[in-house]
Amino acid sequence: MIAMFLLLASGLCIATVHDGDTIRLCTGEKVRLQSIDAPEVKDSPRCEPAQRRRLAGSKNPAWCDFAKGAASRDALQSFLLTGRVSIERFGKDRYGRTLANIYVNDRDAGEYLIRRGLARRWGE
Repeated sequence: MIAMFLLLASGLCIATVHDGDTIRLCTGEKVRLQSIDAPEVKDSPRCEPAQRRRLAGSKNPAWCDFAKGAASRDALQSFLLTGRVSIERFGKDRYGRTLANIYVNDRDAGEYLIRRGLARRWGE
């Protein structure tokens, strides 16, 4: 997990970027970027053989390209450093994470990753 602390003009403080679609705020709130799926990072439990088999036929199978997962995480981290960060919350997922869109200078972080081939729309 890449640790960083950002205190930006918006007051949104990001403690860590876990991977290309999950961050943790300084308040402890875990945020999942809504509507995208990024590749898993190394040591993800989703990429263990039993989990991969279980998820193979689901709407969200494990995407176990670790190099691309690291690139996605790093790209999100860099993108978050480029300007004012804001969040649009939509509720919680079944794991208790906040589902949200994250914007930097009004640019959608999920779309930023999709355009670079570092994420895909969730369920595709």
